[in-house]
Amino acid sequence: MICIKTFCLISGSIFQLLPKFDYHIDTTLAVTPTMENTNIHQLESTTELLDKAIQDIGHVILGKEKQIKLALTCLLARGHCLIEDQPGVGKTTLAHTMAQVMGLAFHRIQFTSDLLPADVLGVSVFNREQSAFEFHPGPIFSHFILADEINRATPKTQSALLEAMEEHQVTAEGETRELPEPFFVIATQNPTHQIGTYPLPESQLDRFLMRIDLGYPDKDAERQLLEGEDRRSIIKNLKPVFNKEQLFKTQQLATSLHVSPAILDYIQAILEFTRHSSAFEFGLSPRGGLALLNAAKAYALIDGHKYVLPEHIQTILPAVAEHRLPVHLDAGTKQLKSAAQHILEAVSVT
Repeated sequence: MICIKTFCLISGSIFQLLPKFDYHIDTTLAVTPTMENTNIHQLESTTELLDKAIQDIGHVILGKEKQIKLALTCLLARGHCLIEDQPGVGKTTLAHTMAQVMGLAFHRIQFTSDLLPADVLGVSVFNREQSAFEFHPGPIFSHFILADEINRATPKTQSALLEAMEEHQVTAEGETRELPEPFFVIATQNPTHQIGTYPLPESQLDRFLMRIDLGYPDKDAERQLLEGEDRRSIIKNLKPVFNKEQLFKTQQLATSLHVSPAILDYIQAILEFTRHSSAFEFGLSPRGGLALLNAAKAYALIDGHKYVLPEHIQTILPAVAEHRLPVHLDAGTKQLKSAAQHILEAVSVT
């Protein structure tokens, strides 16, 4: 088991592999309450801004504070977010509201079966006056991209996002062009059993830091929605809480959060378990491990902490790992959510 004792830091290997991959960490896990080269005042002011952003987004997306925090975690960790759910539950509204509150230029791309890669990336057009081709950037050249119903486009068009999401650049017409920073993609997709959908391949899914779902609102939130003002009107009246410079500094602050060797051992224990467990076809890759670490740092910042705790890893693990772990149909867990719970139970912390 892991025991947290503030102001202590014990390094070294701390996890032990037990039979049948029942991992336990049986030593003192330490956390340092200070951050090197970080202004505490900056941390406090940033936390206040993040709380204000969550509150403003929550005025539009009612009763979904957890999902709002996870989406913001993706943005602060310089990742991308995939939202999968039924039509009409607020996926597009969440993306539009986030862009407004975070002060980012917003561009929506409606994915359809006839959408071409050039419609996303851009195209060169011949200029008669200059007798040369000119590149006209596509909608991907923006700070905040909503790829709406991404799984309604063909795999060829879906793959147009691969380089942009991973490298923050686009190669078109033989030339590589940098995308503006910060660059963030929220993609929505409908359940794959619905008509006219193309499942995202594993390589595309792995580009998303998290996959989340919104679900139906609870009774009180839905009543407030029915009686309240139109969501589009509320979004228009929202004022940005962040600007680009503040957001960039907040992303840097998240990167600088302290992670103890014991926390790294905990992450490695999780990775090791997924790679050897018979429940999964294959385990989390090194990129998946980095995603888990970066997301935990960003979530810790949103939670107002100066360091990462095991609770932060446990909170973001389902959203980070579920879409990266194919489950064996005969493993006794047909849903990835139960598989994520299986990991947390096997690699335990107290």
